[in-house]
Amino acid sequence: MTPFPLKIVSPDGMEFEGMVEELIVRTTTGDIGILAGHTTCVAPLGMGRATVVVDGKKRYAACIGGMVSVVNGHVNLVPTTFEWAEEIDAERAEASYQRAQAVLDSKSASDTDIRLAEARLRRALVRRSVASTK
Repeated sequence: MTPFPLKIVSPDGMEFEGMVEELIVRTTTGDIGILAGHTTCVAPLGMGRATVVVDGKKRYAACIGGMVSVVNGHVNLVPTTFEWAEEIDAERAEASYQRAQAVLDSKSASDTDIRLAEARLRRALVRRSVASTK
């Protein structure tokens, strides 16, 4: 496959910069796959696994929120949260999942607590899933 330039910049800094053959990310309307020659586009990111193919090898990451853009063959991924699979603390993700589940199981949780717990649960599920690809 023909490579193209990709930059991944999160609030924590530059996560990746280099040539890749493919990028797959979850947008708010579904997954998008990007190859060299992709048409110009900008899309908001959802919550899911990102797949980056470099030299024929797949790397996975938890990618939550932000934007992806393709302009003149250059791809910029600007996620709110980005964690490579090998950097995810699976125990921490599991603990976050358990805390969120406890709130959801509680009969005294407020509507706000439930909404926050649901979001925490979705993030924990993404992180657990990606961590399992190490």
